Amino acid sequence: MKIKDMSRRARVTAGGAALAAVAAAAFGTVSANAAPAAVPAAAAKPAATTTSTHLTVDAATEAARAALDAAEKENQRITVAVVDRNGNTIVTLRGDGAGPQSYESAVRKAYTAVSWNAPTSELAERLKSAPNLKDIPGTLFLGGGVPVTAKNAPVAGIGVAGAPSGDLDEKFARAGALAIGNGR
Repeated sequence: MKIKDMSRRARVTAGGAALAAVAAAAFGTVSANAAPAAVPAAAAKPAATTTSTHLTVDAATEAARAALDAAEKENQRITVAVVDRNGNTIVTLRGDGAGPQSYESAVRKAYTAVSWNAPTSELAERLKSAPNLKDIPGTLFLGGGVPVTAKNAPVAGIGVAGAPSGDLDEKFARAGALAIGNGR
């Protein structure tokens, strides 16, 4: 049958089908050419990753409880905070009667200790030679914060605030670190 002999509807349908077939063939070719070439597994470069150690929430809670218990034995009203390696709060315990300022101070001391991997009492001494350290947001350079380490790398910080001196705050923070096997 010649195209002339076909009805108009048949010609439109046949033309549409032919156009669809050509488009599908062209699209398939473009799609096949646009697909990325597969890289053999042996030739692929491994992703750049790192592994870090973190304190568990159970260990953080144990450390906070030990610090709070040590303070209560000496009739001190404190707040204790434990932060992770990135300075994010894992757990905070506010003892009965602890002052309202102690919450933020404990968190900031813990953050400071883990950030520099040093007790905040030592860092307070550094202010004498580098007074601008105190301008770093979120830090508090008063005694009462200790780092928690694993393989000499900081994994957490424990901060205590509310006792009458930074020495006492730090003593209680160390009790928390000792409870989880980090006596630094």
